[in-house]
Amino acid sequence: MEKIKILSLIGIIAIIGNWVGYKVNPIEALPGMLIIVIITIIGLALTNYLPIKIPAVVWISLVALITTTPIFPGNGWIVEQTSKIDFMAIATPILAYAGLSLGKDIDAFKKLGWRIVIISIVVYTGTFLFASLFAEIVFKIQGRF
Repeated sequence: MEKIKILSLIGIIAIIGNWVGYKVNPIEALPGMLIIVIITIIGLALTNYLPIKIPAVVWISLVALITTTPIFPGNGWIVEQTSKIDFMAIATPILAYAGLSLGKDIDAFKKLGWRIVIISIVVYTGTFLFASLFAEIVFKIQGRF
């Protein structure tokens, strides 16, 4: 229940950020944000209730991917509604929340030392490179590139 409250608060802040920064009417953006929050809740539920231990971000991404593919009924409407939400409007409150939660664990962060910087750089670089490679392959298959 706590996660649902936090997700709802992040959604409200993202809608306000979307309105202020990108001039999207909050009433127009509400269905898209509700869809994003519901997909996130489903992904978190799968993480908690399935015996397979896979990180929540994988389940959330998988649910989002499935609901936006052409085989899913209503995918066009889902894509249309969620496209009204700018990514940066979502990222800002999430990063603020992450910063606050890091602040309370700063002692644990200090114990990790310089190694966490190297690990972070390797992880981010690998994520970027493999995402770029995957996008390149998909674009080639679709004949767009």
